[in-house]
Amino acid sequence: MGKKQMSLEVVNPDAAGIDVGSKSHWVAIGQDAQDIREFGVYSEDHQELCRWLSKNGITSIAMESTGTYWQTLFSALTAEGFEVILVNGKQTKNVKGKKQT
Repeated sequence: MGKKQMSLEVVNPDAAGIDVGSKSHWVAIGQDAQDIREFGVYSEDHQELCRWLSKNGITSIAMESTGTYWQTLFSALTAEGFEVILVNGKQTKNVKGKKQT
């Protein structure tokens, strides 16, 4: 018997989530493997990330705000017109569900 994959209800199909890191940022625009990409942390990486989000019709982003790594990415995203909502990483740390690796 195969594993049952849990799927969450999509509340806003035009939203993305970003897991901010010191060496890379993981971006999800959906729940399938092809909807998740890793981007670097430099300006040219932020530009590529913004292009990918725009190409996929994303208008709003939830992004964790732990540390200081989020600040330049936040600036790049808002400069491109995205609505960015900062989420405290401590509040999402213990959310139930399987974390994708």
